Amino acid sequence: MSQPPLIYSFVAKGSVVLAEYTPFSGNFSTIVVQCLQNLPQNNKKFTFSSDCRTFNFLVDKEFVFLMVADEATERSVPFVFLERVKDDFMHHYGQSISGNNSHPLIDEEDDDMFGDRFSTAYSLDREFGLRLKEHMEYCINHPEEMSKLSKLKAHITEVKGIMMDNIEKLQNLTDQILNSGNQQSRIQYQQNSVAIRKLQQLQA
Repeated sequence: MSQPPLIYSFVAKGSVVLAEYTPFSGNFSTIVVQCLQNLPQNNKKFTFSSDCRTFNFLVDKEFVFLMVADEATERSVPFVFLERVKDDFMHHYGQSISGNNSHPLIDEEDDDMFGDRFSTAYSLDREFGLRLKEHMEYCINHPEEMSKLSKLKAHITEVKGIMMDNIEKLQNLTDQILNSGNQQSRIQYQQNSVAIRKLQQLQA
């Protein structure tokens, strides 16, 4: 039997695992908790390999989303999964995280109790662990869709990089034009400013 492409996933706040799912046995949680205690600073996405598996992390504010995948899996596929999970998590809990509204299933007097769930280990395991399972099964059962999304994501990232490079070049040219001081240069400056704004709008 071939190694499944997606193996283990969790959602954590800081170093506290809130929900997890895996259909397999293994010491994933032990390894990952050690990783959580040594997360790289200022990295939103990162991957490391161990024992023919990749450990893929997506960090959004104080929340950490993880997917352990087989090393043969396309590198961007786990992040397609993680983006799906992150969007689903924020859809379900975003209002409670921001503190603007209470959870729709609880009374106002229980707000404090619900808030504590984001700092209690495995407090969301029963409800969001099922969502992790559903996302994992969907991704495993639709490999062609995941591959297409993965390639599209890689292309978008490449285009964004090119656009950022072009913006930087235009800004450098604009600085040179401003320093030259002649009329023709100022016309060129205005054209460059319009181009920079358009590139920034496309990037957004």
